[in-house]
Amino acid sequence: MAIYLNEYCNLSFKMKGVILAGGKGLRLYPLTKVTNKHLLPVGNEPMIFNPIKKLKEAGIKDIMIITSTEHMGDIVELLGSGEEFGVNFTYRVQESATGIAHALSLARNFAKGVKIMVILGDQITTGSLKNAVEIFESNGRGAKVFLKEVHDPSRYGVATIQDQSVTEIEEKPSQPKSNYAVIGYYLFDEKVFDIISKIKPSERGEYEITDVNNEYIKLGELSYEILNGEWTDAGTFESLLYANKILMPEEKSPYLVSQEQVGKMIDEIESKLAELRKHQRL
Repeated sequence: MAIYLNEYCNLSFKMKGVILAGGKGLRLYPLTKVTNKHLLPVGNEPMIFNPIKKLKEAGIKDIMIITSTEHMGDIVELLGSGEEFGVNFTYRVQESATGIAHALSLARNFAKGVKIMVILGDQITTGSLKNAVEIFESNGRGAKVFLKEVHDPSRYGVATIQDQSVTEIEEKPSQPKSNYAVIGYYLFDEKVFDIISKIKPSERGEYEITDVNNEYIKLGELSYEILNGEWTDAGTFESLLYANKILMPEEKSPYLVSQEQVGKMIDEIESKLAELRKHQRL
């Protein structure tokens, strides 16, 4: 089932965006008992607003949002047509949670042979995707993954880097070969859907995005970029807390004093004391 909404925005920028916002959010239960994980608050906005804003900042305004049947109504009610954001939304339902690559395959008709940027809906960053998107749009081919050095790489797909190239990606390895996690931002050319159609389910019964990226490695067409700025996925209680920390606006009390101001106050007091001592000697 697909829902196509208004033609509000200027679609002269050819690249399209896909936000994957399905899943059951089991690691955040019971917060996700009655709502989609991607609607939970991060900072002062719903989590899914961050991926939307990052796509728009990068110049991508034609965006498909893929989510589960039970949460589609809530997401459409929140986001609407996209006019509020200055973008255009298309919605698609993933009937069963069978992996990121399977969810992405639902965007085949939407993409219509153009390059796409894919973001997992629980990715939160203060960084920018704009430069990477513009370069990939103009002369990129194959796929590009975004990496971030992490302290717990076993939670992620882990990239092995040799001679400025990614030579292998391992999904959640028990003994990671590096600390570079493949995070939830991907750039793909039009071949991605043919590649997805040929991969097989993993041992856990899912179509893995890691298998898609490894196929691009075999073709010699996978590049990478280290994401700048703060980043986290917000899929656990710990990472959700950190996501709030990096996005929550800091309210500065008018009564707080900086270290510089304290230093100036001390200098002024010492100067006045020196003057008083002179008068004492007189």
